[in-house]
Amino acid sequence: MFGSLLSFIKNSHSDLQSKSKSWSYQMRCSEIPTAALVLGVNVPDHEMTFQKLSDLLQESLTPYVVCLQGKDFTAVKQVLQTVLVHLIGRRVYDDEDEEDVFSVDFSQKKIFCSMASLCGWYRAETQKPTFSSPGKKRKSSSPQYEQSPPVVIIFKDLESFLPKVLQDFLVICSNYIQQLPLILIFGIATSSVALHRMLPQSVSSLLCIELFQSLSCTEHLAAVIDKLILTTKFPFKLSGKVLRVLTSIFLYHDFSVRNFIKGFQLSLLEHFYSQPLSLLCCALNEANARVQDLTHDDCELIRQVPSFMRYVESQDPEKQVELLTKDHYLKDTVRKLLNDLHVYHENYLPVLKCLHILTTSLPKYPLGKQIRDLHSTCLEKEVWETEDYSSAFQLFGMMAKDELVSLLTRCLDVLKSSEQDNLEDSVQKLEELLTRFQNLDIKEEFHPSNEQCLTAVLKTSRRSKKLSGFEVLRVEVLQFIDKLIRDYLLPPETQPLHEVTYFSAASTLRRHLNAAPRNALQTALNNPYYYLQNEILKSETGTIPNTAPDICIVYKLHLECGRLINLYDWLQAFAMVVNAAEGNDPDTQVGKPVDKILHARFIRAVSELEFLGFVKPTKRKTDHVARLTWGGC
Repeated sequence: MFGSLLSFIKNSHSDLQSKSKSWSYQMRCSEIPTAALVLGVNVPDHEMTFQKLSDLLQESLTPYVVCLQGKDFTAVKQVLQTVLVHLIGRRVYDDEDEEDVFSVDFSQKKIFCSMASLCGWYRAETQKPTFSSPGKKRKSSSPQYEQSPPVVIIFKDLESFLPKVLQDFLVICSNYIQQLPLILIFGIATSSVALHRMLPQSVSSLLCIELFQSLSCTEHLAAVIDKLILTTKFPFKLSGKVLRVLTSIFLYHDFSVRNFIKGFQLSLLEHFYSQPLSLLCCALNEANARVQDLTHDDCELIRQVPSFMRYVESQDPEKQVELLTKDHYLKDTVRKLLNDLHVYHENYLPVLKCLHILTTSLPKYPLGKQIRDLHSTCLEKEVWETEDYSSAFQLFGMMAKDELVSLLTRCLDVLKSSEQDNLEDSVQKLEELLTRFQNLDIKEEFHPSNEQCLTAVLKTSRRSKKLSGFEVLRVEVLQFIDKLIRDYLLPPETQPLHEVTYFSAASTLRRHLNAAPRNALQTALNNPYYYLQNEILKSETGTIPNTAPDICIVYKLHLECGRLINLYDWLQAFAMVVNAAEGNDPDTQVGKPVDKILHARFIRAVSELEFLGFVKPTKRKTDHVARLTWGGC
């Protein structure tokens, strides 16, 4: 997308500089080249996209790039001021050796804010004998631009701009397009219809618009998962539940690939912080070297890992004793198990991709449309035990020859890309099956000897039925695929020491990423000790500690009231609790006016509760407030 966008800007700029006398040029000489960039609804990623685009433009085409956001402008004058500040003002800030009239006047705010001033500055800037970058000392490493580079203005969020402000700015720019090589880029989050909805025909006719469509956020996510998760380059892995937490946040909250990557980084941080054995989560050669340096305490930690305990229980009694008592024997076993875990990952990914190739060709995608869904299922359970897997294989049994051969050819390419020796036999078997398909005669008669070995698998009917040669071979293919999946798509929990590389604390990750402000507020108001960790604030459940902050006392008192709360009664109850905390006898305070400072503290606490949304004023009774929260409050 960036490449085509840069080509559009180059071609548009060359057309503006050509000064051709052709009819087409004369017709378009008043039109502003405009790129409508449809990015999608993943708004959190747009800032990163425009930053990358701005950097590319400044590296290769022009130093004059201005980025605008709709929230900053309510009038066209503000837009002009911002453009002038970014272009002219940047030179004043950077250039310490040369100060001309334009820069001095602008720094003193004496320049007239108009496009004519910008055109004058641009003309003076580009007529210099040598031109590299405005406001920077010329160095050999600085980028070299054309004599008259274009001025690119990027509207990051077109939908956020006021239509009137945008229309006026475009009309002004169209009057100076022959003096100033302007190129506009519109960032659109929804669709190109938004552009025509904001601009009437009289204004849109001033623009020469070309539409650029970015990849969808789900396609970006698929690329990120393929490079970060479905690879053996990185030893760190996510469990099925953690991966589902990250994808659910992506799909149901923000569609932000950037936030997905941050969630992945948080998982990485949590794994290395909370898992002591994460020191072995590295490249295989380095991990083997670190195993040799393990201390006795580290060996004890390994012996306490659940997956390793299950491995020990499956060994002979003699080996169990050695694993639990001899550190050097344990280290040799750990190196072997880490190597097996590495081989498991090397075999897992190609077979997973093969299964994905086969299942995505089926109607309704029984095992998921995206490979991330299939990957999550395989991580959480034995995929061949699911109903979706059974239904998928029933559909495989009805697949035509050409389609089946095409899918098996793609699977063969995937398996050949693997460097593991364990898959060589599978590659040879698959090549043999494809060769038999090519040499298959559709009219071949069925052999009775094959019928006996296939009856249990097919279960097509109770009566005897002759099968064609293709049907026999198809069943053999299904048996081969099923065996391949059962051998290599085992859940990681079946592998000893999988805790070294897999992060599985989904609840911790969800607590960090899925904010629950209401629960946090209720916990803080009900039990301030949970956050403050002050021993004085400890109290029994249901009691009102007189040492708690004012807002906590007021909150707990309001829980005892009904729909309407009398402010005077509330104040008296608050005064009794606070006086008890200060050592005063509450009985001696009955009938006396409440202290002004105590009254002010009560008003502040009630105001804070109102701000948090627990109470609100009511017109039914002036000296009452209405309670807004119920149930688990």
